[in-house]
Amino acid sequence: MSVHPTAIIDAAARVSASCRIGPFCTLGAGVELGEECELTSHVVIEGPTKIGARNRFSPFSVIGGAPQDYTYKGEPTRLEIGDGNHFREYITISRGTTKGGGVTRIGSHGLFMAYVHIGHDCQVGNNILMANGATLAGHVEVADYAAVGALSAVHQFAHVGPHAYIGGGSIVTQDVLPFSKTSATRDIHAYGANAVGLQRKGFSAERVKKIQRAFRLLLASKLNTSQAVEKIRSEGELGEDVELLIAFIERAERGIIK
Repeated sequence: MSVHPTAIIDAAARVSASCRIGPFCTLGAGVELGEECELTSHVVIEGPTKIGARNRFSPFSVIGGAPQDYTYKGEPTRLEIGDGNHFREYITISRGTTKGGGVTRIGSHGLFMAYVHIGHDCQVGNNILMANGATLAGHVEVADYAAVGALSAVHQFAHVGPHAYIGGGSIVTQDVLPFSKTSATRDIHAYGANAVGLQRKGFSAERVKKIQRAFRLLLASKLNTSQAVEKIRSEGELGEDVELLIAFIERAERGIIK
């Protein structure tokens, strides 16, 4: 293990021998670092926090800090992080709270740019992009392959669907539809399917066409949401993507952005 002499590692931390710990880093009790993790410098990781393999942490990030919640009284809660993520400068990620399940989770292969904040009890999936200054309040769920644009904020308990794209500077107070382009100029709106982004991720033309058809009924028709869902269902074989879209709408508790 490569550890700079100015780093401070608690005796109760577990660090794999292949990790590189740079100058002025601090690892607290209950921290577990998987293989080949790299802490550049001035990184603080508090426990209990379990981190997988090949994660990179840039200077001045604070990982696994206590939740920023009035009701938190020091209970033993956790942060869990998967493999192959890159966390840039000044990121803050909070552990969970007992009322929210006790665990904040982040998946694998995400890019989290400078000044990102991920609040307590968030459940963040795989292959996530969060741009500079993007913020998740507590209890937010972000599904796989979603992107949250710079300086955007997501309200507590909101859900962001898979492959959703949130434009920069958006204030998200309701659930964000899977596959959608959602952005704010004055008011926040969904602007249809993110067709180009889906194609880049390997979606076939037929899959994209079905998703676009569903979005036209949801967003551009004169039908309300329930009527649009019924109309989509009436059109025969939907495909797994449209089925996922409908299921997301039906379980949305905060309403959806249209």
